[in-house]
Amino acid sequence: MHKSYQPLKPATNKYLQKKWDQTRYEEHRNKLSTARPIVDTKGIRTPAHVQLKLKKLQLQDERLVTIERDNRLLSSKLSDIVRSKGLVDHRNHYPERSLNAEKRRDELLQVTNQNQAIYQRITARESDYRRQLWLDDWERVVRRRDDIARYPRAVANKQVRSMWYKSIIGTLFSSLR
Repeated sequence: MHKSYQPLKPATNKYLQKKWDQTRYEEHRNKLSTARPIVDTKGIRTPAHVQLKLKKLQLQDERLVTIERDNRLLSSKLSDIVRSKGLVDHRNHYPERSLNAEKRRDELLQVTNQNQAIYQRITARESDYRRQLWLDDWERVVRRRDDIARYPRAVANKQVRSMWYKSIIGTLFSSLR
């Protein structure tokens, strides 16, 4: 192996130069392994208030307190049931009550009174339409139309049509009443 070693600098003794280079290399390797970084790459330390989360712990404690209280109430109720003879009062014979029943009843009475007043005003009002005048006018129009017509209509046709017109007019005017 010493025959293959070529020192970097000219040396009188190749063996010694190899030994010195070897120790220098080992020292270099040792320094590299023990070297500390100059740049801090650890990152910032998280603050204690972010890490600990006191509000979350407080809410959790409050939740546990309410659970324990509910458990105590349930256990006391269960112990009462066990100590009693096991009779259960399951009948609810109390009347249903509403807090605003009177107010709703008063409003309903007021609305019905208003509706009755409106109905009486509507029924007391006389019609502005004079049905008999309209019927007489229509009969005059039909007579004139028949007089103006080029070909006179048959008597049967007149009877059928006048009955038809009267029934239509009667339904129209009865809906207007």
